[in-house]
Amino acid sequence: MRINLGIIGAGRIGRIHATHLARLPGVRVKAISDIQIGQVAPWAEELGIPVMTTDNDEIIEDPEITAVLICSPTDTHLELIRRLTRMGKHIFCEKPISFDYKQTKQVIDEVAKAGLVFQTGFNRRFDANFKRVRQAIVAGDIGTPHIIKVTSRDPEPPSYEYIKSSGGLLIDMSIHDLDMVRYLSGSEVEEIYVQGAVLVDSRIGELGDIDTALITLKFENGMLGVIDNSRKAVYGYDQRVEVFGSKGNIAVYNDYPNQVEWCTADGTHRDKPKYFFLERYKESYLAEIQAFVDAIRHNQPAQVDGFDGLQAELLAYAARKSLVEKRPVRITEMFVS
Repeated sequence: MRINLGIIGAGRIGRIHATHLARLPGVRVKAISDIQIGQVAPWAEELGIPVMTTDNDEIIEDPEITAVLICSPTDTHLELIRRLTRMGKHIFCEKPISFDYKQTKQVIDEVAKAGLVFQTGFNRRFDANFKRVRQAIVAGDIGTPHIIKVTSRDPEPPSYEYIKSSGGLLIDMSIHDLDMVRYLSGSEVEEIYVQGAVLVDSRIGELGDIDTALITLKFENGMLGVIDNSRKAVYGYDQRVEVFGSKGNIAVYNDYPNQVEWCTADGTHRDKPKYFFLERYKESYLAEIQAFVDAIRHNQPAQVDGFDGLQAELLAYAARKSLVEKRPVRITEMFVS
């Protein structure tokens, strides 16, 4: 069975997905839409995408297209999800699903009632290293988990224009790490507390955001967690995880371009970590899109579904509430009107 897909939003992440889909057998990207379609056309033509348009309706209303990837700005997601659901199309949506977690819950309920596959774009779950940590925890290799630590630091801040529309560090960046602690721990978060600061660039603070954060978590299963985020690590993309348990410890360290290490009288040296997420998570992006296609083909739920997207979004907004109100926030507070 050949699956025809459409992609709405042809920026950096849309192009990544289009490139990976072109490698998969039995799959065709029939159409791609973007407001800057003229800039998209050269690489879309190379990938053999026959329809390039500025009109999302050409994808939404095309009866041959059975699934759509939403890679457009977050503020467009809710309307697109609702329309695609009415048209009976399976959906892959980049995170966050929306800027309003209550509306996110509404739309994922609508998708579930329609019996459609919905996958949230948390690619890090498909990273081989993190999957191995999860397998070890499930197998009991480190006993009962007590503490989980996640370090996630970008090599440099995004543009100011991006920060203005992204929802901020906690909504745009930390959301990946909040999903990761749920995934690795196998438990929901009960309480969250955030300390934030502007230590990298004062202009980020002028935009109402932070560039440095320390997030502490208490899980329903009794575990404790710590996430530290920074918009600028001068040595590269810093992505590490550690889980400590009653029988031991398991950790993931940074990926490097090579494993070469040299020693001199001045010390021991090696190259910096891979520079950014496109390099660090290249294989996980391919694996997540393969999983989406497989879920459609075999009529199975997505491995990372709408509920996962909702929970990470909920945690991100609880984190922001904690930052603003300078106190721990229980997750049960978030749906109280």
